[in-house]
Amino acid sequence: TSFSTPKKKKRDDGMREHVTGCARSEGYYKIDKKDKLKYLNNSRAFAEEPPADTQVRNPELPGRRSEQRRLLSSFTGSCDSDLLKFNQLKFRKKKLKFCKSHIHDWGLFAMEPIAADEMVIEYVGQNIRQVIADMREKRYEDEGIGSSYMFRVDHDTIIDATKCGNFARFINHSCNPNCYAKVITVESQKKIVIYSKQHINVNEEITYDYKFPIEDVKIPCLCGSENCRGTLN
Repeated sequence: TSFSTPKKKKRDDGMREHVTGCARSEGYYKIDKKDKLKYLNNSRAFAEEPPADTQVRNPELPGRRSEQRRLLSSFTGSCDSDLLKFNQLKFRKKKLKFCKSHIHDWGLFAMEPIAADEMVIEYVGQNIRQVIADMREKRYEDEGIGSSYMFRVDHDTIIDATKCGNFARFINHSCNPNCYAKVITVESQKKIVIYSKQHINVNEEITYDYKFPIEDVKIPCLCGSENCRGTLN
């Protein structure tokens, strides 16, 4: 049985038409330089021609982009700004250090400029109830711990950072502070975060008003500010 090689026909663009529909089944053949040049010229002209859908610019495209930006900004503005700031604080913590303070013992200082209305640090510790807080306060006194680091969140919850906390517990009180404490809710959990009231320079001490309740036994204040009240409570 003999097989005849199908005849290859040429097209106007230099390409060959294959009778069998598959170039592989028709064996190897050499392409003439003229045909190859014609094919390359046609391919180059097609590649340089821009697609039809991009030749005419869509006038609605800039409007759509501005609309997307407007929606994104409105979405961001409508969200809980405290939650967004808290996520940013977790992503990039402020550079802070604790060292000796002229106010009282140890203090917390900024190692980078901090803009106004920024989250500085979260007050971290154990969430305990009032009954446990009273028991621990007495135990700390018996153990000789001079001062405890308890921060009230609400009527039922207190954060105890005496033995397990972060640098926030070293922040001293000031009657003219550059920060303030605020309770925010993140994923149904209340947290205490220290915010900046004003611009804070490098090596400036971080302070906030403790806002202790007024009591008969006074705790002296050593903040040294012009409007110092003289006592913390």
